[in-house]
Amino acid sequence: MKTLILVDFSSRFLVQSAAERVKMLVEKILRDLPAAHATVINTEGLTLDPSTQTTNLQMMVTSLGIPNIPVLKPLSERFTLVSLRMSAGGRLYQGLLEVLSERLSGLTDLQADVRDLLTHIRKMKEATQIGADSSDEIQSLDLASRLHGNYEVQVAVHVTLTQLRSFCHDLIRSLRAVAAYRLRAAGTL
Repeated sequence: MKTLILVDFSSRFLVQSAAERVKMLVEKILRDLPAAHATVINTEGLTLDPSTQTTNLQMMVTSLGIPNIPVLKPLSERFTLVSLRMSAGGRLYQGLLEVLSERLSGLTDLQADVRDLLTHIRKMKEATQIGADSSDEIQSLDLASRLHGNYEVQVAVHVTLTQLRSFCHDLIRSLRAVAAYRLRAAGTL
């Protein structure tokens, strides 16, 4: 019985530690996004203010084939689906930033932060003993072939950074919910 409790405590500590590192990286990305946006976006009207988004921009997003923000589902007992969506979303933005970095400079630091975020999400998944499954894979991106001019590149970067910001806010909310769930579960031992 003591061994089981020790293993459970050790597992919870690893998950908590990995989740805290994920949260810190997400907060760093959120802090750095406005500066990255200001550095690479020079098209008038493309701001991080959500009230300035237009229907025309949404049509452009559709024509460029930029995927929607991955939805982080409600928590299950082991938050398997949330963790898988975190990973899939991180890989989506890593792929988008990789394509866009080939067209514009100024995204390298953000790209490195998203790569680090994926590493810590993977560690969190390992600590909870969650393996990959088919929903953990991300669709291939055909964005590069659709970026014909500067305006398309500017819109793609703007939308990607805006969506990344929303995704990061969802990650923070999910990590808070995971922490609250873990505290409730710890109280029942």
